[in-house]
Amino acid sequence: MTVTTALPHAEAVSLADQQLASWLKQEGCDEPPPASDAPPPEPPGLAERLRLGERVLLDRDHGPLRGGPGAGRYDRRRLRTPAAHGTQQLTLTVATGADGSTWVRLEAETHSTGSGVRTPCRVPVPELARSLLPLLDAADGPAAVHTAPRVITAAEVDALIDELCDPERRLPTVVASVPVNLPVDHWVADVVGPLCHQLPGLATAYVLDPGARTGFNVALEYHSVYGGAVRTYLPEVDPASRQDGARHPVLARGRIEQDLRRAAGLLAREPRRLAADQPLPVPLAAVPVLRVPPPQLRPASGRAADSTVVHRSAAHPGADGAVVRAELAALAHEEQQDRAEQQARADELERVRHSLRLERRDCHDTRDARDGRDAHEGRLRSGPRALTGRHCTTPGAGPALGPRFAAQPADPCGKPESFTELMSRMGEFTLLTFTGDQKSALALDELQRVGAGWARLAWDGLTALQEYAEAAVCGRAGGDFKQWCEHTPEGCHRFPPRKAVRGESRTVFSHTKWKRERMLPVPECVDASRRAFMGAHLRIGGGRTAPRLHYLDDCSGSGRIYVGYIGLHLTNTRTN
Repeated sequence: MTVTTALPHAEAVSLADQQLASWLKQEGCDEPPPASDAPPPEPPGLAERLRLGERVLLDRDHGPLRGGPGAGRYDRRRLRTPAAHGTQQLTLTVATGADGSTWVRLEAETHSTGSGVRTPCRVPVPELARSLLPLLDAADGPAAVHTAPRVITAAEVDALIDELCDPERRLPTVVASVPVNLPVDHWVADVVGPLCHQLPGLATAYVLDPGARTGFNVALEYHSVYGGAVRTYLPEVDPASRQDGARHPVLARGRIEQDLRRAAGLLAREPRRLAADQPLPVPLAAVPVLRVPPPQLRPASGRAADSTVVHRSAAHPGADGAVVRAELAALAHEEQQDRAEQQARADELERVRHSLRLERRDCHDTRDARDGRDAHEGRLRSGPRALTGRHCTTPGAGPALGPRFAAQPADPCGKPESFTELMSRMGEFTLLTFTGDQKSALALDELQRVGAGWARLAWDGLTALQEYAEAAVCGRAGGDFKQWCEHTPEGCHRFPPRKAVRGESRTVFSHTKWKRERMLPVPECVDASRRAFMGAHLRIGGGRTAPRLHYLDDCSGSGRIYVGYIGLHLTNTRTN
């Protein structure tokens, strides 16, 4: 959650501390002392660590923002509490920039203990978010951020449209319609309220009453919502663009009523992704990484850091004191290096967020320009790639390929952010055909952590396969796909050779059950049984889940590559 508040910095921090203390008290934990009453941490610059119960730790720190004097200030609270099979972490940051704007960010995470039990990916919205939003008078650009959906009347439609189009808006705006002849109050209470339960702090939500629905849909001809459907309006809405309407997903009434709980999860997916991927506002991006005391300086109990180790050198001025001083110096150096690495990772993450944002903007601009072409070009959605594929299908029918087999990506809109998007864009690859079950691929979206990049890596692999196929049908590939990856022609997309595997082991091939898993669908023109063994695969992820993409290279026959499976690692000697 990232919002602004008009309250002064000190007042916002005080309110946050009060709500945090109240919640801890309800949970049966010790109440932390006021930050002003707590002794300063030792050594200076480290966060103050408080132990408030069994496995309950609170870290508090404050100071100037990075950027030199006058850049602003921040206060931060990080709370760790036990959770099922791990630890739940809550980080609250209040940062005020040099211009006086105060930002509040709340991050909730669940960390697994590594016991082998999978932790749920979706962390519930913290109660702290629900209690803080009204107290802070939280805002997102021109919009007030509420904890529950607000009903819009006809007189408020213009203000809502201005809000949707405001360039300062960061949060998605969810707009729900009401079915004809159904009371607004009942629909809000029974459907929209539960549907938006996971949105506080992540999106603003509104409900159009019957009078507002007509005016809203007339004004937003290409972005309308009606019939009980719910639409998520992402930032930077362009009401005059028909193509822009495709950016803003619609959740149909039928899907909502079929399974309200699942629909609520689907509705929250895009706001959660946007909250994690968007670049931070300048004040929050300038907050330094948290510095916690090293293990030797952390208190075993109590509310203040135990300085016993620090004072040992004074108590033993001889050799023991020199040893202790050396140990402390080594600890300080190690802590400094660790902090520098953490800061570098945080800065790199922020650079990636900015790159993704620019990439998406370029995608939208390019898509608008592309969709504005005449009908003939509109049918050639892959542009130069489709033409290259056609010329290559019949050797000699087109111009010879130069050193750049495919200088353009499969689509100028950039890489997909999820497997849902990836599967919807498979048609952009003119020489690849997906023959498998989409469910195994879509299930990866539930497992993929933000920024894990499985979908983007799979897209890289598909792009490289497409370029290889374009060359292979012309007899210019110079070998199989593995060799293509090892000696990728200039101008083509590189895919790591170590992630391209030619086939399965002899053990897998000779194991009846394991081999059957890899007998995947193909057209009848490839095999009369409509099944073929796809041992060749791409490694698109690691760890326990180890996602894989299995394919069959039939460029020498039908002139295509068939992708039969995208999903979790199929069974072998290392899986169970």
